[in-house]
Amino acid sequence: MAPSWMVFLLFAGCSKALENTQASTVSQKCTEDTNTFLWEITQDRPKEYAVQMYDAFGKMGSNVKGGNANRPGLLQQCRSAHGPSFSAQYCEVFLKQGTVQYFVGICVPESCGEEDVEILVLDGSLQFGQTSLIPPLPHILVNQSTQEMIMTHCLSAIAPGALDAISLFVCCVMVAIPLTATLLTAIIKWQRKREVRPSARTSCSNTGLNLYGTYSSDINHDTEENSSSSPSITSRSFLYRCLQAFSIQNTSQGVLSTSSSVPGGGYSSLNGIRVLSLLWIICGHSAQFPVINNLDNYKNWRTTVESNALHVLTISGPVFLAVDTFLLLGGLLSARSLLGSINKADDNLSPSLVANYFLRRIKRIQPLHMFVMCLTIGLISLIQWGPYWFPFIDTLMDCKTYWWANLFLISNLLPVHEICIPWSWYLSLDFQCYATTPLLVYFYRLNRGVFIVVAGGLLLMTTVAGAVVTALMHLPVFQPSTLTSEYYVLYYYVKPYTRYGPFLIGILAGIYLTTKKDPLLKHKWQAALGWIFCLSVMAAVIGLSYILKETPASPSVPHALYQGLHRPLWALAVTWIILACEDGYGGLIKNLLSLGFWVPLSNLSFACYLTHPVFIILYIGLQETPIHYTDINFMYLFFGHLVLTLVFSYVFTLLVEKPYLLLKWRGT
Repeated sequence: MAPSWMVFLLFAGCSKALENTQASTVSQKCTEDTNTFLWEITQDRPKEYAVQMYDAFGKMGSNVKGGNANRPGLLQQCRSAHGPSFSAQYCEVFLKQGTVQYFVGICVPESCGEEDVEILVLDGSLQFGQTSLIPPLPHILVNQSTQEMIMTHCLSAIAPGALDAISLFVCCVMVAIPLTATLLTAIIKWQRKREVRPSARTSCSNTGLNLYGTYSSDINHDTEENSSSSPSITSRSFLYRCLQAFSIQNTSQGVLSTSSSVPGGGYSSLNGIRVLSLLWIICGHSAQFPVINNLDNYKNWRTTVESNALHVLTISGPVFLAVDTFLLLGGLLSARSLLGSINKADDNLSPSLVANYFLRRIKRIQPLHMFVMCLTIGLISLIQWGPYWFPFIDTLMDCKTYWWANLFLISNLLPVHEICIPWSWYLSLDFQCYATTPLLVYFYRLNRGVFIVVAGGLLLMTTVAGAVVTALMHLPVFQPSTLTSEYYVLYYYVKPYTRYGPFLIGILAGIYLTTKKDPLLKHKWQAALGWIFCLSVMAAVIGLSYILKETPASPSVPHALYQGLHRPLWALAVTWIILACEDGYGGLIKNLLSLGFWVPLSNLSFACYLTHPVFIILYIGLQETPIHYTDINFMYLFFGHLVLTLVFSYVFTLLVEKPYLLLKWRGT
């Protein structure tokens, strides 16, 4: 979930009234160019550049009461205007009028700096005759007629810096390596075919390309005969493993397969649960990101969402319940993976085994994570963004200062507005939770009573932490209201002490499923009661969020209890679905969740999670006009983002994610 409170932060600065203000002096060049433009538009036949600049100013539209207060104007038209001695630049003036906050796009000479623009606006110098080019909202719409300036910002090209260049270079290298390996693999296979002929065999041996030649049947023989040169053989073996791991010929195998993607088999329902949860998140982000600053009818959107529980699909539930499903699956699979490794190591939980456990996880997430981070940094510096991009620049993409937090997987411990690619907070949270699995498994193997006490204590602490934070800070529990709550994200949403519950439940489920000898369910009436309880809990979690949709003005016991309990309860309900499907009581739901259709999508799910916000932000950041909310518009946005995400995720899975999973070091 992105920090949707960033507009609140942007408008939280000091304001200045646009009238009765003593301002400093505008620079001479700016004054001359501005006067030239203002004089030109008053002529009977103004020059084309002046017409373009005037037309590019933001004008008030309809449905201000519904949220259409912003006046973006026309950025590209403004930039295309060229006066007799100057070019035009696009600036945004952020204003407050009563309780309404909005921005107006203006077109001024590029000789004017942001301070000059601020003075021109405060002095009321931007006039068309006797009419202001930045008129206030009429009193019929807003009780307060006085405009107050919050800030000005001119959209100039972002000069790429050292970090931008390094990031783009890293992306190019990470893509070039598998492409090179793919080419070498193709050449070696071609040479291998020629080795059938003796003359071709001799020719190939002289090329030196047999450095990687375990494709040749002679490698084993050569290894035996040249035991004295084992370092060379080891070097060749390592190069061969790298070639194998990075070539697309190998990384593409199995990605689109419909056979189970769960290691060790079983748990076929997890693929469907994972993909449906991912789609829920993408759908929520597709709706949430435009709501931050791009809608021309935000109030209409909010009214619709709050009055109809069916829109729980478009907002990913009461603040992204699908994330808790992912945490549950992560805990379950982490426990199963560690227990499986222990069994292979003769039932020995050694430090080296735990180290390999963490190394495998880092190999799983960090290459693609770092690639997407570098790609995002590079895109910011290369693309000419639209008027709606500005709020993201400083508050959403603070990568130049805090990139190291992503590298060390601690980004969720920073204030959210300092996180580089903020949707990556989940990876940090997941890894921190993942680090607790060995400790819990140790207690489980040591003493079951101690294990129950530790696990119960942790679940109680995370539940109480969520409730206490909600009560003390008057946090909301319902999605639309979080758009005005900075503290919700800062102190609750991304923190391990409030979000650990579902992962812990996943660990418990993973230990049970891995070690159980008999099925949990033995009678149909038990399954029936379980399904009734499961579906009732899910309905209650969603339904109660609508009842408690108002943000409390004072400590609220219902809000606190709901906040502390609803995520663990959701995780328990999903756990029941998995257990019922494993014990043969899933029925139609198991058939649906176990379809082979989900398997290739599940294989791409990690890449999809990391890349889909990039496409959403690209779409929003390039918009010059606001987006109008209707169900059909948002449906098309969702499917458009989904298709792009799937295509590029497939490419990134082959080139970046899977090679490092296939690359094996000794002991991994």
